[in-house]
Amino acid sequence: MQVINLYKPFDIIYVEEEVCPMGQHRNNFFELVYILKGTGTLHNNQHVYDYAEENFFLMMPQNTVHTRVSTRTAFVFIRFNGIYLEAQRAGNPHSNLGDWARKLEYIFHNNHHFPGCILQNKDDKPVVRALMNALILEYSREQSMRNEVVQQLVNTIITIVARNVSLMRPEPAAPGNSEVSNEIISYIHQNIYYPEMLKAEKLAAKFNISQNYIGEYIKKLTGNTIQRYITNYKLKLVETRLQYSDMRMSEIVEELGFTDESHLNKTFKKYNGINPTEYRKKMWAERNYQPGMSG
Repeated sequence: MQVINLYKPFDIIYVEEEVCPMGQHRNNFFELVYILKGTGTLHNNQHVYDYAEENFFLMMPQNTVHTRVSTRTAFVFIRFNGIYLEAQRAGNPHSNLGDWARKLEYIFHNNHHFPGCILQNKDDKPVVRALMNALILEYSREQSMRNEVVQQLVNTIITIVARNVSLMRPEPAAPGNSEVSNEIISYIHQNIYYPEMLKAEKLAAKFNISQNYIGEYIKKLTGNTIQRYITNYKLKLVETRLQYSDMRMSEIVEELGFTDESHLNKTFKKYNGINPTEYRKKMWAERNYQPGMSG
């Protein structure tokens, strides 16, 4: 199987084909796939989806992907790697967009709820199409501040994708009002970097739920206590950084609010059975291992 690497932080590819532009392959980066026109099927791991005009898909690193073109198809591929995502974080000297990389993380960690087309809000479809057309035009020509315009367009696209994903029902079935349940999960994810915002009294006040009941409510909603759910989600974010970035442990500790590196190591090992350094080595070794690959 062909394994594709991305040797620059960010890339956009536009192709129009009557046959599959690429056979079965595995990417070592994140990829958004937009269908400008055409029909066919998209194969993502064990899932198969019929695609059509204005469909939009998210591919995670290490997914096994290929397409089957039925009618001539115009694809837009937006590709990112860990270097690009890290550069977008607020405070990074190479970022001029603010902290929208966290929107991407929200998408990634909710993608298992939404493996098909990520555009469910029909009102967003013409907006995304217009943005894609502008993106293709701007990316293809050399003009002053081209990169800044391209990144602003992508930022808007990512925000729309995050909005669509946030509408999906979280795991598992929610008690009571499903709209409120979805909002609570979304709120926790988006405020995971701000512990003060996730205290029981804050959550209770935010969603007009009794402080005595908020813990029980979230346990029914997620199957875990508030603290366990927050810890689990933080550890998922740690896994993302270990797999797809070169962030130092001290940087991860500071960003995600662990007391120190020892606290991160103990917590990670408690829930994963392996310390963060070992996990990173394991994941990177698996990424570079390509069994059965032929030329």
